[in-house]
Amino acid sequence: MFNSPFISNFENKLIPTFYSQHQSIHHMKLLTALVLGLSTVFMAAHISAPASVNITESQVRWEASKVTGTHWGYVPLKNASLNYSGGKIIGGSFEMDMVNLTVEDLTDAKSKGNLTGHLKSDDFFSVAKFNSSTFTITEAKTSNRKDYTITGNLTIKGITQKISFPATVTVAGKKLTASGKITFDRTKFDIKYRSGSYFEDLADKMIYDEVKLDVKLVAAI
Repeated sequence: MFNSPFISNFENKLIPTFYSQHQSIHHMKLLTALVLGLSTVFMAAHISAPASVNITESQVRWEASKVTGTHWGYVPLKNASLNYSGGKIIGGSFEMDMVNLTVEDLTDAKSKGNLTGHLKSDDFFSVAKFNSSTFTITEAKTSNRKDYTITGNLTIKGITQKISFPATVTVAGKKLTASGKITFDRTKFDIKYRSGSYFEDLADKMIYDEVKLDVKLVAAI
């Protein structure tokens, strides 16, 4: 084989350069793979995971008052979900079964039946036309992962209104309990029966516009 100082010198320069370039490419591939891997982990950690809400343990308690007293009962939940990520609630919703709402403060069967029927009538929730009411979270603010200000859309009788309310969240092991106190103006949902805002001279027959919902959602995380 032909041999010369020129070729030997060329090989001495070319071979180290080749290996240096090969190692650089290899290192870059490793770095790219590492960055992609970390990005995947980071994104997965921030994807919200739906928490499984236990409908049996959860509840919605309603309360409304008139001049002569207060009535209360429960609205069963049809379904509910909570989006939980990074140790915080970031979204969720629940649907209430208006057909099966109850009155609990009255013990007389006739009085209880009359009020329950009236609440389901067109004077109030028009249950035959609107058998469900819903709430969907659009924003959940917290500074300590326990005390929240929840904002979202409440839909009753096909009418949607934006509302905000305080809520607390506690976590014990894999069990999360979210409790909130919603207060809304019933007249904004076309429930104006005996409202002092729309009718005069109601005296002690007036029913206040404010309705309260105490919501508790229990979920597995």
